[in-house]
Amino acid sequence: MDQLTSTTPLQVGQIIDGFKLEERLHQGGMANLWRVSTSSGSCFGGQETLLPLIMKVPRIKGGEDPATIVGFEVEQMIMPSLSGVHVPRYVARGDWTRQAYIVMEQIQGDTLRPRLEAAPLPISEVIEIGARVAEAIHDLHRQHVVHLDIKPSNIMFRATGEVVLVDFGLSRHDHLPDLLEEEFSLPMGTGPYMSPEQVQFVRNDPRSDLFALGVMLYHFATGERPFGAPSSVQGLRRRLFEEPTPPRMIRPEVPPLLQEVVLRCLEVDPEKRYQSAAQLALDLQSPHNIALTARAEKMHVSGRLARFKRWFKALGNEPESSGRASHITEQLARRPIVMAAVDVHGATDALLEQLRETVRRVLQTEPGARLACVSVMRTARIGMDELTDKDGRSVHVKQLAELRHWVRPVLQALAKHSGTHTALQDGRLTFHVLEAPDVAEAIVDFAAKTQVDHIVMGARGTTGLQRMLGSVSARVVADASCTVTVVRE
Repeated sequence: MDQLTSTTPLQVGQIIDGFKLEERLHQGGMANLWRVSTSSGSCFGGQETLLPLIMKVPRIKGGEDPATIVGFEVEQMIMPSLSGVHVPRYVARGDWTRQAYIVMEQIQGDTLRPRLEAAPLPISEVIEIGARVAEAIHDLHRQHVVHLDIKPSNIMFRATGEVVLVDFGLSRHDHLPDLLEEEFSLPMGTGPYMSPEQVQFVRNDPRSDLFALGVMLYHFATGERPFGAPSSVQGLRRRLFEEPTPPRMIRPEVPPLLQEVVLRCLEVDPEKRYQSAAQLALDLQSPHNIALTARAEKMHVSGRLARFKRWFKALGNEPESSGRASHITEQLARRPIVMAAVDVHGATDALLEQLRETVRRVLQTEPGARLACVSVMRTARIGMDELTDKDGRSVHVKQLAELRHWVRPVLQALAKHSGTHTALQDGRLTFHVLEAPDVAEAIVDFAAKTQVDHIVMGARGTTGLQRMLGSVSARVVADASCTVTVVRE
């Protein structure tokens, strides 16, 4: 192996710890990316390395920003802890005493950065991008990490369609030291995408990534940045009291539902945003279910008085040190997605009432939860289905109405307890009628797709045939990757 130092210029053909530098793919301000190869059959950390690999090497010239070096150390710490399709597969890292580097899977294709040049994009594409990125962000948050630098150039797509998040130099991991917070007292991030709390030195709120996604969706939808591109702390702080121009004022064809989503993501107060990336993804995957508020129809920017009030509020509303705040995973646990799987036709009144009471108790103990009421309309595997009943009414619409009727007593009970229809007011209640030949499979697939944390469902008496084939509830319990509560008659 070549004995190197961190300042040694790298050359094509050079071998570092068994990795051969084949081609320099990118030269950035903070790091270079090299395509590398290994000898056939080489294994690093117990992993096969036959997949395409890149090596990320920090640019060490002397006199550079110390945050560049610390950020690379942060990425070296965080990447080995990450897994799944939404991050590059980690392979190896190099010691700073010889040559610092990170070797990882090479994601084929480009980032989302070129799509900014084409903005404004078709509305359907903006919604699809938002849903996919939100799903990837939620997966990252579940691994105890807030990215803190979500932007188009840090988002890639696999050939199979999954979003891949890259560049974790500004990220924070719940279970690892936060070197950036320990060593620096300035906001860390990319100016246009930084959340208000990042400007105020808070680095552990997962909703910061949702603010950045909101900035990105705003740009894709309108062709403009909501807060410009500030380069000073004073410029960054303006987002604490200056609200963005509603997207529909810039591009009238932006639908109210998309404006609702974008402006909700861009709220200054994190409590007024989506409370998890999974909740945002659920809305974007089923946009017809989005609950519209005054945000959706807003066609003006507030006047001087409202701006002054927001400025005065921001002046005296500096957050506590992020070190004293709750951990990322604790925040997510307080904002689960609860799925009520309701057989509106087949269940008895007694079972439906028991199911209602169970859902009410869950929501009462989880005030930040999102409730998805789901019913499955069984369809034939072969042949035509009857889409209307004997009175000519749509079976789908009828089942949706029955689902809304089922949940009404739950909302009334919660309102009586809290004094407000909380779930309705902030759009945390949605209804879904699924059409599928296999009820259990449909419930499990929906739960997986929408990142459901807890399924509540009823179970009728079991017949001999059901015992032999497996009841719907038993199959959901066996196949679902989340918590399942079965309510029995």
